[in-house]
Amino acid sequence: MNTRVMYNHEVGPLVRDWRMRRRRSQMDLALDVGMSPRHLSFVETGRSKPSPELLLVLADRLDVPLRERNQMLVAAGYAPRYPQTRLDDRAMARARGAVQRMLDHHDPYPGVAVDRGWNVVLANDSAGRLADVLPPHLAGPPLNVFRACLHPDGFAPMTENFAEWATYLLGELRRVATRTADPEIEALADEISAYPTVRSLVDWRQRPVPDEPTLLASWRIEIDGRSLSFFTTITSFGTPADITLSELAVELFYPADQATEVALTGRS
Repeated sequence: MNTRVMYNHEVGPLVRDWRMRRRRSQMDLALDVGMSPRHLSFVETGRSKPSPELLLVLADRLDVPLRERNQMLVAAGYAPRYPQTRLDDRAMARARGAVQRMLDHHDPYPGVAVDRGWNVVLANDSAGRLADVLPPHLAGPPLNVFRACLHPDGFAPMTENFAEWATYLLGELRRVATRTADPEIEALADEISAYPTVRSLVDWRQRPVPDEPTLLASWRIEIDGRSLSFFTTITSFGTPADITLSELAVELFYPADQATEVALTGRS
């Protein structure tokens, strides 16, 4: 199958859009890449066709996700460079197994693996038991963490520190939307903005976008008359060459107090 397409000058606006998203000037980016600002200007206006190597260097300096790097290459008339392999593909067995082992070893504490839209793709038994309280329209598949935690039919009314937890989640949603420029994630943000639980908060879209995922977030929730308190951490694969792995993140929940430890493990 021939994956080459005709160069149609669409790559220039893409480069400019990503540069503006990252708040980089032409001078700053050009010096970082080792090219003249004039050459970069010609690339952005379509007067100069960039080589695939130059495009990838620009994408690297602008922290463009792998999925969107492929889009830039195709827009310039080149073949995409990065494969996207389904997580259940045989080729992904080792990576999938490593993530599932991490989650299973974390049990009896909840743990999930999510894609870039925070849809759960893998989970341990403890996370599954938490999800059992969700209604079918939120339980999935796929279960989306943002919907499950912020929807008024989900965990929102059970969350004792909802304003704090929602602020963390909405910050992560804005960060993902800004980083990826994914229309589906933008649509998800629009949907969640309409939830009555979210409308009651100060306009979250006007707040600064977090540069990095929050390292420590607190979640306190009451389930079946028991108050559980967690803090959560997020980790991701280092330097992946596959789109699926590059978009995968593991969120692990830890007990934040002795009562939660006892409730989850039965050990005092």
